[in-house]
Amino acid sequence: MIVIAFDFGIKNIGVAIGENITKKGRPLNSLKSKNGCPNWIVVKKLLQTWQPKFAIVGLPLNMNGTKQEITKKAEKFANLLKCKFNAFVKLHDERLSTIEAKSLMFNHEKLRTIKSKTIHSFAAVIILESWFLEYNSKN
Repeated sequence: MIVIAFDFGIKNIGVAIGENITKKGRPLNSLKSKNGCPNWIVVKKLLQTWQPKFAIVGLPLNMNGTKQEITKKAEKFANLLKCKFNAFVKLHDERLSTIEAKSLMFNHEKLRTIKSKTIHSFAAVIILESWFLEYNSKN
């Protein structure tokens, strides 16, 4: 089962792809976005190319689990993804995914400067793999 994940951001939306058998994801190129709105033609091409069963969108919450302003925008992105492409979309808690992505990238790749676009796609991998763990523990 192929799954695509998005780490929603106002300027960049990270993208990762993975499969349930390995429970691993890999980063794809991030999408540029303008105030959280990506080029939907590019999103359509991604979905046509990979044909995922699910689309996972990271849900940015405060540490106490409450919503913030960007949470509403991520929910809107997920809803548009569902409506525009008739996709099966799940929201998944993404707290600390960007911080974890920065840490992993720095530790494994010894990067001194980490680009924001790259971080978002690595955060999408973390969101995806976290969803795989949760999904598989329920099934």
